[in-house]
Amino acid sequence: MDDRIIDPSALSREPHVEPEDAKETQEVKAQQALLNDVDPSLTDADQVAQALNVDPRTGLSSEEAKRRLDKFGPNELASAPPVPKWKKFLQQFQDPLVYLLLAATAISLVAWIIEKVNAAPGAEGEALPFDSIVIVLILIVNAVLGYMQEAKAEEAVNALSEMTAPTSNVLRNGRVERINTTDIVPGDILVLGEGDTVPADGRLLAAASLRIAEASLTGESVPVSKKPATLDSAKALGDRANMVFNGTSVTQGTGRAIVTGTGMNTQVGKIADLLQSTEDEATPLQKEMNHVSKILGIAVCIIAVVVLLALAVLEGFHSVHDVIDSLLLAVSLAVAAVPEGLAAILTVVLALGVQRMAAHHAIVKKLHSVETLGSASVICSDKTGTLTRNEMTVERVVVPSGEVELTGTGYAPEGDMVSIDGSAVPENIANEVLATLGAGTLANDGELREGEKPGTWEIVGDPTEVSLVVAARKTHADKKFAHFDRVAEIPFTSERKRMSVIARNATDAGKLTVFAKGAPDVLLSYCDRIYVNGAIRKLTEGDRQDILDTVERLSREAYRTLGEAFRPLETDSLAQIPGIRTNSAGEISDISEQAEAIEQHLIWNGMVGIIDPPRTEVRDAVAEAHRAGIRTVMITGDHPLTAARIASDLGIIAKDGKALTGDELDTMDEAQLDKATSEVSVYARVAPEHKLKIVESLQRQGNIAAMTGDGVNDAPAVKSADIGVAMGITGTEVTKQSAKMILADDNFSTIVAAVREGRGIFDNIRKFLRYLLSSNVGEVFTVFFGVVLAGWLGIKNPESVGVTVPLLATQLLWINLLTDAAPALAMGVDPMTEDVMNRKPRKLTDRVIDGAMWGDIIYIGIIMAIVTLIGMDMHLTGGLFTDRSVDAMGHDAQMVEARTMGFTILVFAQLFNAIASRSHLQSAFVGLFSNKWLWGAIGLSIVLQLFVIYVPFLNTAFGTTPLPPMAWLECIGLAFFVLVASEVRKVFLRMRAKK
Repeated sequence: MDDRIIDPSALSREPHVEPEDAKETQEVKAQQALLNDVDPSLTDADQVAQALNVDPRTGLSSEEAKRRLDKFGPNELASAPPVPKWKKFLQQFQDPLVYLLLAATAISLVAWIIEKVNAAPGAEGEALPFDSIVIVLILIVNAVLGYMQEAKAEEAVNALSEMTAPTSNVLRNGRVERINTTDIVPGDILVLGEGDTVPADGRLLAAASLRIAEASLTGESVPVSKKPATLDSAKALGDRANMVFNGTSVTQGTGRAIVTGTGMNTQVGKIADLLQSTEDEATPLQKEMNHVSKILGIAVCIIAVVVLLALAVLEGFHSVHDVIDSLLLAVSLAVAAVPEGLAAILTVVLALGVQRMAAHHAIVKKLHSVETLGSASVICSDKTGTLTRNEMTVERVVVPSGEVELTGTGYAPEGDMVSIDGSAVPENIANEVLATLGAGTLANDGELREGEKPGTWEIVGDPTEVSLVVAARKTHADKKFAHFDRVAEIPFTSERKRMSVIARNATDAGKLTVFAKGAPDVLLSYCDRIYVNGAIRKLTEGDRQDILDTVERLSREAYRTLGEAFRPLETDSLAQIPGIRTNSAGEISDISEQAEAIEQHLIWNGMVGIIDPPRTEVRDAVAEAHRAGIRTVMITGDHPLTAARIASDLGIIAKDGKALTGDELDTMDEAQLDKATSEVSVYARVAPEHKLKIVESLQRQGNIAAMTGDGVNDAPAVKSADIGVAMGITGTEVTKQSAKMILADDNFSTIVAAVREGRGIFDNIRKFLRYLLSSNVGEVFTVFFGVVLAGWLGIKNPESVGVTVPLLATQLLWINLLTDAAPALAMGVDPMTEDVMNRKPRKLTDRVIDGAMWGDIIYIGIIMAIVTLIGMDMHLTGGLFTDRSVDAMGHDAQMVEARTMGFTILVFAQLFNAIASRSHLQSAFVGLFSNKWLWGAIGLSIVLQLFVIYVPFLNTAFGTTPLPPMAWLECIGLAFFVLVASEVRKVFLRMRAKK
């Protein structure tokens, strides 16, 4: 990159004296200069802002941002061009089974041509190669269905991508706004905080303890400290301390930066061509489906070979026609027995389920994560905002001289200061309360705004911090401290558990004061004085104990406590603060890294008690999870007594239950930790690394653990969990990227609802697998036993030579097309059974198709084959159950009618099987009509089957004949026996289950 410095005089002009097109040309040149010709790290930040025509104090206007978005395009990396629709359609034919059918079609076509050429003059033959035509048409219809199903699944995945699209904070129209990352444009002012993903390349304008993890770009394993000072010479990418880069993440501190590059014009965009996406590892469900299809395919190919050998031995091949018919039958049998549409149906069912979850605020990022959801055995949840309403309200203020209560709830700044006993608040206590709330509102990054609708309020930042702002407005403490202006900050981190700011007093010659807030027990250790009755005195051990006793009392009453303190610095210069380190020029490099000089000799103000009431629906959700064999674990940074009180109120632990602290976890070895996590369900005063320890310990015990998180430091635990859950409202972008699921409403009940939905989806997958495989196995058994028992059933004519197959290849393919698609898809949206949350969690090691299901599949397959062959036998001379009225017909006519009977019985048997397969144990008549889609699919299948039987040209194509009314009674009666046999089996299974 060129080392030249931007010349603002060359890049900027007075806007009011130049035409609009010249302004746009200048802006494009400025952008190109910043990206291609100039290193912004060597340019003063104000000059960069001037070159990009933006005021760093207000940011871009909405209109200007839209204009730049139109000009520079969305902030996204170039993606691979979409696969054309015609290519996606052709991909439906890229399947070994389809190749097999096409080969058989070609053989059939060649045989028809040979027969036509060698036909004797005047001999009747097929006018068209109907077998070949029908098979090709069925393949085309199957490809269309597969294409439509894949398109629907793709739409669902795209919709999920939009719901999980990253967002970023920018300064626009003079206020901080959260927008889609793709809408960021050059010149935008980024507002960065801990846990944010940097959405574009930018030049830092300001930073406080800002550290950014740049491993994804530079390979640097340790987060890099960032400062806005202009560099004196060109540096390597990893050493540009005043630049932030797209795709990196903020691990600590805050900052603001002006966007200098978006999309492909960022550093990561320049190397995008070198980046290769990795294939996702197949999930257990996908692996098992692949395994089942492979095993089934091999088994059916073996059966097909056996059928061929049986035909050759028992009947012999006497003509080319015999060979072709037998070959077509064997190939069709292999294709019909393997549910080719299984993968597409599985994807569509998962997609529909995920869409339903999203409608209920649970956004699952990957379709196949659903299978893990249904297996959850432990849910580890944050307290604040997830188990509670996240409507932080300061109710108590405890100062050295007494205690008061603040009325009003929520974020509306409406309420009064009243004494606990209802009497007037003494002036000395009121002054101490105002000092405490003033310190809390200054050591604060939260913001309260009036909403668009009158009487509504919006919060920006952490709800705990905003509660202090609201309390200060209620008591007008904010006005009393309005003359203080922040000049420096030492940010809050989960390790420090405190935050400090340095503010300048405009009414006291610009003197500086430190204001701090944090966990009372932590902050108290940095205090050696106390503010009482308008005076400052030494903090005694008795004072310390009284304060700690008050913390414990408020914690038992479910209050979250925050302490406030201050210290006048008696100077107007940061460099003159005692203990502050400066460079040779007398400048401070980063005061946020010198907390030890600032946060000492603090003066204790008081503390606030913040209430965050439990969500009313959570107690029921915890109870439902318990019934489902799912343990709820609460993890919080709050005081142990507060945590235990909230947990007992929600039913997580008993009234006398205890909480384990992070300090106690640190003293345990692995064995002790595993024992503790198997017994304890509440953890307090924990740091993010403790979350990772807890989830790994639970996983070692064989649990499928869900873990919620919001902060950047939660990301490792969220990523390690089997089901990482990020908060949609309060969660950072880094955590959202690490998670498998995002809670749009930050509500614990949504997790339980998602688990319920996950179980329901998995149940439905098992339902249509039971249906598809048992139906296809029924086809295999029908053909196999039809060939082996041909002489007993009357299928074989003793007076003729050649091959007589029980069902034609086209009929088997039609059955698969008719019954495999619509009914199976409809079963995928079957309503959940009432007992879905009364069962223990499924283990991920459990087979999707277990021994009990294989029993169902084989049992129903055999019943289906028996009733089909009985129906055919009744219409053939020489069979076991022959209807003597058919004796007057020739054998060929009998076979056409018998095949039509068997063909139709098999179709109806599979439709009755669809009704029976909705449950392994529960009667099919429970909720019989609850799935309207299934009945619609059954109705459609029946109508299409009637067309094949009663439309003349379809009779020719499929080898069918119209059936008389009595034959329909036989078809439906025999097919209905499949449902009866299934119900009898379920009765015995239920009786055995009770025992």
